[in-house]
Amino acid sequence: MTLTLHKLPHYRKLYEMLRKQILDGVYTEGDILPSENELCAIHKLTRPTVRHALDTLVNEGFIRKHQGKGSIVHKLPKGIGILSIAGTTTALGERNQRSEIIVRPIVKAWDEPFMFKLSDTEIDSGCVYMERIRFFNDSPIFYDINYIPNINLPRFTSRSFENRSLFDILRKTYQIEIKGGEQKIRAIEAFDAIASYLSVKPGHPVLHLERKFDTNRQGFYIYSSIYCNTEEQAVYGLF
Repeated sequence: MTLTLHKLPHYRKLYEMLRKQILDGVYTEGDILPSENELCAIHKLTRPTVRHALDTLVNEGFIRKHQGKGSIVHKLPKGIGILSIAGTTTALGERNQRSEIIVRPIVKAWDEPFMFKLSDTEIDSGCVYMERIRFFNDSPIFYDINYIPNINLPRFTSRSFENRSLFDILRKTYQIEIKGGEQKIRAIEAFDAIASYLSVKPGHPVLHLERKFDTNRQGFYIYSSIYCNTEEQAVYGLF
């Protein structure tokens, strides 16, 4: 069932509010968020609810908790950000990037062979397939192919993904949070289609990433195959 903001759990409402304030610059690097006691009093929430919201911000790299100081806003990643869970929208900033949908979301069988081992449930359900090119300052940075299990995602294929974060839509609408994952990375020479999408010459070196994202839904994984031009933007990751 699609959830609107007012139907979200209380911790999610607080999380979304604080996250937006950080992204909008209300709180910048080094700023200290209101204390747990203050957030409880302001929003009439319990301490566990407030802690859940803050822990989610910690997991996504927006804040760090320091004993005796509180929740301190962390410097957001710069560069492409495809090695970090936060993703490219957070890393590059929404104002400087846009996306172009090459293949609109469709339901189909999984590609064979697939880059990761799939469960029987995933195979039987099929996937939602989508292709995009992502631009930063009007330069194509990467071309990505996304595979999302077609399980309990009502009206997903009818949604607009132009210039929108896939992770944000999954988080806000379906309460699917990215928790981590695994990836395989290799350098390849761009073949004709990839070269065209990334505006480079055939044979130009690009990175190819195959990714499997863990989520807060048990047994629900999101997959992507990404071709990335790192000539002008660095790849970023936290270890």
